Amino acid sequence: MLTSIEGRTAIVTGGTKGIGRGIARVLARQGANVVLVSRTAGDGPEAVAEMEGVGGKAIHVAADVTDLAALEGVVAEAEATYGGLDILCANAGIFPQLKIVDMSPDDWDHVLQTNLKSSFLSVKAALPAFQKRGRGRVVLTSSITGPITGFPGWTHYGASKAGQLGFLKTAAMELSRYGVTINAVMPGNILTEGLEGLGQGYLDTMAASIPLKRLGDVEDIGNAALFFISDEAGYITGQTIVVDGGQTLPESLEAIAEI
Repeated sequence: MLTSIEGRTAIVTGGTKGIGRGIARVLARQGANVVLVSRTAGDGPEAVAEMEGVGGKAIHVAADVTDLAALEGVVAEAEATYGGLDILCANAGIFPQLKIVDMSPDDWDHVLQTNLKSSFLSVKAALPAFQKRGRGRVVLTSSITGPITGFPGWTHYGASKAGQLGFLKTAAMELSRYGVTINAVMPGNILTEGLEGLGQGYLDTMAASIPLKRLGDVEDIGNAALFFISDEAGYITGQTIVVDGGQTLPESLEAIAEI
């Protein structure tokens, strides 16, 4: 059993939907104070009620994750409400599907800013609060898409997720002097509202290509994040863990057929 994180405070960007909400729910169930961040109010009240329902405390803050001042405001809200900050889960991300031939420079920039720049800005905003604590945990939500695999229409997304891992390595060295670790979870195909929007055909095809024959649950990612957050992972930094049901293992469709 991992050491309790009860009473610790976590910011989860993109925390009202999908993987972010799954991460937040896992932390709230462990008794954490969760600060849910999304661009608009949207699902904020409902998500807060869910976190409280599983045993945590939660607030929602609407903020643009590509704006440093807005993220500094989120950190200030966390400190004012809960007395400090212990954990940052930089999860916010988008994955519009658009092939290169149809992609504009603005399309590219929007994804890179939302997925990659926001990781840097979130860490920068949180660092002063971690310095006050003398410790901290950062977990990035990356992906297998980009660092390991590719998929047509996601060149901008793949570049952003690979970029997060490049950021991770040097950030781990720079943050170590403050007692802060930073690691990344790399999800495969996880069943979320966004993935459902790609259609049942896509979901069925992807499930068939995974050795465990199913898509992942958002809490599968939350559980991996919980490990990185734990005291037991205190000597782990700059590392990644793939959570994909074995999706990246087969070398061909024939290999899947043999299972």
